[in-house]
Amino acid sequence: MPTRAPSAGEQYRFHFDMTKCIGCKCCVVACNEQNGNPAAINWRRVGEIEGGWFPNATRSYLSMGCNHCVEPACLDGCPVDAYSKDPVTGIVRHSADACIGCQYCTWNCSYGVPQYNADRGVVGKCDMCHGRLSRGQAPACVSACPEGAIAIEIVTIDEWRTTVAAAASPEPGRLSASVGLPIADGSLSTTRITMPADLAPNAKPRDITHVSPEHPHWPLVVMTVLTQLSVGAFTTIWLLQLVGASSGLGVAAIASLLVAALALTASTLHLGRPVYAYRALRMWRRSWLSREVLLFTSFSLVAGLYAALLWLGGGTPDGVPYVSDYVSDGVSGRLTTAVGALTVALGIAGVTASACIYRVPSRPAWNTRYTLLQFNLTGALLGPLFAMAVGVGDHQWLAIAAATMAGAQFVLLAVRFLRCIASDSLELKGTARLLSTVFAKHLVARGVLLAAGAMVLPLIVAPPALALVLAVGAEILGRYLFFVSVVPKHMATPYVPVESEAA
Repeated sequence: MPTRAPSAGEQYRFHFDMTKCIGCKCCVVACNEQNGNPAAINWRRVGEIEGGWFPNATRSYLSMGCNHCVEPACLDGCPVDAYSKDPVTGIVRHSADACIGCQYCTWNCSYGVPQYNADRGVVGKCDMCHGRLSRGQAPACVSACPEGAIAIEIVTIDEWRTTVAAAASPEPGRLSASVGLPIADGSLSTTRITMPADLAPNAKPRDITHVSPEHPHWPLVVMTVLTQLSVGAFTTIWLLQLVGASSGLGVAAIASLLVAALALTASTLHLGRPVYAYRALRMWRRSWLSREVLLFTSFSLVAGLYAALLWLGGGTPDGVPYVSDYVSDGVSGRLTTAVGALTVALGIAGVTASACIYRVPSRPAWNTRYTLLQFNLTGALLGPLFAMAVGVGDHQWLAIAAATMAGAQFVLLAVRFLRCIASDSLELKGTARLLSTVFAKHLVARGVLLAAGAMVLPLIVAPPALALVLAVGAEILGRYLFFVSVVPKHMATPYVPVESEAA
């Protein structure tokens, strides 16, 4: 333990000595006991690093808690400002009282530090036992280590930035495998690691290629698909209004609004503390999740006004006006068109914000521009099918539009899959492995449903409702695969450069 408190421009950090660790996991047990966590939730974890060649194989251990980063991604992404960085100690702390259990921070962190506690409905993480530190005591993990492999140090932040930058090799994003500094870590972890001098060049975490499915997050599957359906439907309705269609638009808009309401209701089921969902609006200036909530809330309100205007002026499917034709003409007609344009703009912005939530470096399969295209294409192909199902617009042109967007979705899915196979990234190769083995049948079923619902049935003038149901099923299955097939970066990856392997 340091003999003094950090000065201005300094903070506490962990130092871990891999040459001393014996892998006993006393630090894990002590952390759980100190914080009252169940065995399945570990704020400090120990990973095995293997390397070398028979008969000279080597094994080392890496213990990691929170790295109390200089620019913590968990703090930047939190929609409710539950994270704070202590200005004196530099410790990144989490407030369980403020947390709503959205789990966004668990995706943002490159080290998988924040852990979701389903029983409590909130996230938790290592806080360096700040209560013990304030009394001059070492954190539980430091006190429990029988080999003295974990220590607390004081680091000067500017010097640490310079050290990390200077250690970078000419190859972008790569560092020496023995320096114990974070590799291409945008959060700038402050943890210093003493690496073994004889670390084998092929050393890697033992479990880095043992990929397993992630949680499906069903409420988010339903929410994302249905919000995109609603946005696509309102876009189709607005375009039909622009080309002169009027019959049934009000009914279609109200039905689409109900879909949006169902989607937003489903989203709260993902939260550990849904009663505090309103807090997610708080950090819209920096959190994409807050922006998504703000944009879709605004979309719903404006879409409600647009649906009301169409209902008043659009008439029934038989052409009999509900009130009078004057609403569709003159000043009122231009107002309806303007409100429709704003509805579409807010909806597309909301879908874009949804996609940006998943653009996190810790999830390589998500962190691509293809995610943005995939989310928008879902709305673009389901919108025309929804319009057909409620009986508005020209069936032939809507069928062609849906089939075209479905074709684009097929191309995108193929490109993403081939990109994963051809990539040097172990995480992307892991995603390809899951999709081609564990979820191979799901992937085929997704393609079959999409082709049948968005291409074959609409073009042969089959029942539009059946086509819509199959297409929605395809997109829900696709979104399920989106969540379960992603492979997060291993906690050791920023410190131990890993060469690619065949999937």
